[in-house]
Amino acid sequence: GADGEPDEAWCPYKVGADGARLCFRTPARGFQCAPRGCRAHRSAGGALVANVLRNGSVLLQWGLRHWGAPRPSAASLRGFALNCSWDGTYTRFPCDSVELGAACRDYLLAEAHGSVRYRLCLQPRSAPPRPATPAQCVEFRVEPAAMRDIVVAMTAVGGSICVMLVFICLLVAYITENLMSPAVAR
Repeated sequence: GADGEPDEAWCPYKVGADGARLCFRTPARGFQCAPRGCRAHRSAGGALVANVLRNGSVLLQWGLRHWGAPRPSAASLRGFALNCSWDGTYTRFPCDSVELGAACRDYLLAEAHGSVRYRLCLQPRSAPPRPATPAQCVEFRVEPAAMRDIVVAMTAVGGSICVMLVFICLLVAYITENLMSPAVAR
């Protein structure tokens, strides 16, 4: 990349749940958070961005140039550790720990829970003797999908009911005007 970051086609990552499975994903290069379909939440240092999409997924993006001091160098970088937790109604739940390769600059959380507060922290892992780089953390809340679906459904049903009422009113007016008037005139 332009700032000394690796420019590889695949992002290898390992998810800590059920025996640490190894996965690969293609990075979402050039993704921009559109205001209508996405809300961007930035970490205090600015290196980590959580793009919360309307479909309930979250695309995390990061870069090394915005990381605080000591900033990890591309040569000593061994990967990243992603840890997260979310606040439920009564307790705090940990998310799966994820280890990402050094080439990774984004990660997709496919299904985030609605109406809970997430906290995600990303920490670069460097080869010794480099000092540990502090983690960048971002907090956000996902819009509840169920509520959005209910509003859409109610709007559709309400619109249908209005159309049906107009149709019934027109039908009653037609019947009253055309069928009742000739009978009264006789």
